[in-house]
Amino acid sequence: MKLIRRSTFNRMKLRLGRLYGRDRAEQLSDRLYMLIGRYGVSPMNGDSTGKRPPLWSEKDTVLITYADMVTHPGERPLQTLKNFCDRRLRGAVSVVHVLPFFPSSSDGGFSVIDYRRVDRALGTWRDIELLAQEYGLMADLVVNHCSRRSSWFRDYVSGVAPQDSYFQEGDPGADLSAVVRPRPWPLLTPTETSRGERHVWTTFSADQVDLNWQCPDVLFEFLDLLLGYVARGARIIRLDAVAFLWKKPGTRCVHLPETHEVVKLMRDILKTVAPHVILLTETNVPHEENISYFGKGDEAHMVYQFTLPPLLLHGLLRGDSRELQKWARSLPELPKGCTYLNFTASHDGIGVRPLEGILAKDELEWLVGEVKERGGLVSYRSMPDGSERPYEMNITYRDALRDAADNELGMRRFLCSQAVMLALQGVPAPYFHSLVGERNWVEGPQRPDGENRDINRRRWDWRELERELDDPESDHGWLHNVYVRMLRARTACPAFHPDGPQEILETGGEVFALRRTSLNGRIAALCCFNFQPGEVTLTKELVQNQLGSADCYRNLLNGQEVEFTGGGHALAAYECCWVVAG
Repeated sequence: MKLIRRSTFNRMKLRLGRLYGRDRAEQLSDRLYMLIGRYGVSPMNGDSTGKRPPLWSEKDTVLITYADMVTHPGERPLQTLKNFCDRRLRGAVSVVHVLPFFPSSSDGGFSVIDYRRVDRALGTWRDIELLAQEYGLMADLVVNHCSRRSSWFRDYVSGVAPQDSYFQEGDPGADLSAVVRPRPWPLLTPTETSRGERHVWTTFSADQVDLNWQCPDVLFEFLDLLLGYVARGARIIRLDAVAFLWKKPGTRCVHLPETHEVVKLMRDILKTVAPHVILLTETNVPHEENISYFGKGDEAHMVYQFTLPPLLLHGLLRGDSRELQKWARSLPELPKGCTYLNFTASHDGIGVRPLEGILAKDELEWLVGEVKERGGLVSYRSMPDGSERPYEMNITYRDALRDAADNELGMRRFLCSQAVMLALQGVPAPYFHSLVGERNWVEGPQRPDGENRDINRRRWDWRELERELDDPESDHGWLHNVYVRMLRARTACPAFHPDGPQEILETGGEVFALRRTSLNGRIAALCCFNFQPGEVTLTKELVQNQLGSADCYRNLLNGQEVEFTGGGHALAAYECCWVVAG
């Protein structure tokens, strides 16, 4: 049995006291002791034995996908997904984020009916474990709410303990105008129970009922789920919608101190039981609020870089990287043991709130208009005054960057966006549909049960997708092959270690440039990206200043020597260059 520091366990006990009162801390810490003990760890004096492996390296890339993004007759979708990764992505991705694979009633899997079962239509726990053994698994812990069709909610309605206290109730007569709303629907939903009518919180939809984390039993349900997913092979635990977890009427009910305390408690437990597992928070909010989940290096290991997708999109559509440069230079130094998850697209839309305080209102309105012109949709959230404001833009990232007059130019602009994301400090996370160059699925939102986000959630038939990707003349095949080459080039270069230094260079808006350096300082890469639809020049002086004098310089993205004519190297429209010496 492994040993841990007594101080770690005492810290967890203090956190329980802050959440539920000092008078309950002793009893709850005993319960926590028993829970941790089930996973082979004893809270005793001493320290954990054995050397802990690094949490991440330049070889790490996370694929974001649904379990059934690609299907094949006669196979469980989780089997087909693994087969696709085996055939197409070996050496290119190291972790697969399988979006909620549990039985669900709505919201693309995020209205969970049963957290302990795999949806039979997708596969089995064995399929999950095999995927985790080969690639590493990111699993969702949907902490704010669960489905009205769950057994927990049925027991709540029937008055069965302890589930009769599992859900957040509200007073319809109370002033809840300060509550931050991510959706335009009512916050409270009336529900008939064995105790009469109750109004339950439904922050995201009437089908997704908010859990009452002021009930310790809810905490322990989720701690057991957390450790259960780790036991099944999860390498990253994603805390979905965690910012809304704790409720206090009269407050904004977002980012409350108790919410941060819960995340810190989970971090402590993982440090004790599974120090190789990463805790990731999903908080689609303004940047300063988002990075608050790093705490002081004692909270989330990783947070989504939510500002990147909309700000990168703005820069490439404007042909001007200055706002992106300004923001990237302003990023604070990361706490030790923390990093970003960089992405441009996901199963959700492109968030608008992360641009608050970064882009001017007229620039934001312009960006939303550009997305609409490219066939995108816009989802809104409710404001305290009853008005609605854009919350996210729903569109594939490829179509968000398309050029109506020149398809190839649009594809090159899209690849430029992905090369920027891959080069930035942090762990990259491409979305399945970005990897195959997917266009807007306009039929998705038009289905009877469709929603705006479905525009970026098309499912593929294995045979059809294979034909497209094997065809060098198809857009899907060309984009996929170039994308996978970029991923493999990144994994081969230590300069892209997530903990390696990053310097954002101050250039004219036509070019975005940054310098990445390996942990030992021996290898550096100068990454330059042309944000223009025309040619720009990369000067030899800039390369020498950043990489030192060398006999030759090489572009990692194509393996070719970077040749300078008249002191400059021409970068074609939206061309990218990861330059190393030698």
